[in-house]
Amino acid sequence: MKKYMLDLILKENKILSNQYNLLILTSNEKIPEILPGQFAEVRVDGSPTTFLRRPISIHYVDYELNELWLLIQIKGDGTKRLANMTAGESLNILVPLGNSFNEPMNKEARILLVGGGCGVAPLLYLGANLKKSGFQVNFLLGARTKDDLIELCEYERFGNVFTTTEDGSHGEQGFVTQHSVLNDSDFNYFYTCGPTPMMKAVARHAVNAKANCEVSLENTMACGIGACLCCVTDTTEGHVCVCTEGPVFNITKLKWQI
Repeated sequence: MKKYMLDLILKENKILSNQYNLLILTSNEKIPEILPGQFAEVRVDGSPTTFLRRPISIHYVDYELNELWLLIQIKGDGTKRLANMTAGESLNILVPLGNSFNEPMNKEARILLVGGGCGVAPLLYLGANLKKSGFQVNFLLGARTKDDLIELCEYERFGNVFTTTEDGSHGEQGFVTQHSVLNDSDFNYFYTCGPTPMMKAVARHAVNAKANCEVSLENTMACGIGACLCCVTDTTEGHVCVCTEGPVFNITKLKWQI
């Protein structure tokens, strides 16, 4: 797909919690085609300690309103600067980067999207596209507390939502991979993004269920075009750059010990 360097305008900065912000961006030009699972490399202006672009998953695209959404988790100077942006400011991004999730061939597929932490970000846009294609969508979202479960109403627009919190303040108590829905339903297609141990646990469940599973890796991706080689991962086809050959991989391609 053709890549674009865009100067987007911040339409709204929504504070979702003490660690998450939603940036709703727009442009005078039409937002280009972006597929679920792809990401953007974001230039952070005004942060003297942030020299490289930051890779951020595409959270959602609304073509009718010409909006692109980015979910920001505040971790360091760069993301803090992004979270402090005000309406009208410009944000330079390189998009769309990487590959995308693949839709099941069988329209009757039983689908579960599993996300933990900021890994929930690409699943909203994926769920929206799956629903548009006629699939029944189920989300399983995990967080430490109820305050970290963000935008549940947005996910509910596109499917059923199951939740876990480590402290039991919302949904079932425990880790997301311990939710009872994993045992009670015959899912045969899994999509997941989040911490690697979580994704490996989802992959293990998929293998045991003889189900298909795609994961979105969160390796550090400084350039987004395969030049810096800092995001390399080992696959059945050798060492590849996650930013160009991923970030989405079928687990059959990864040399994970699951």
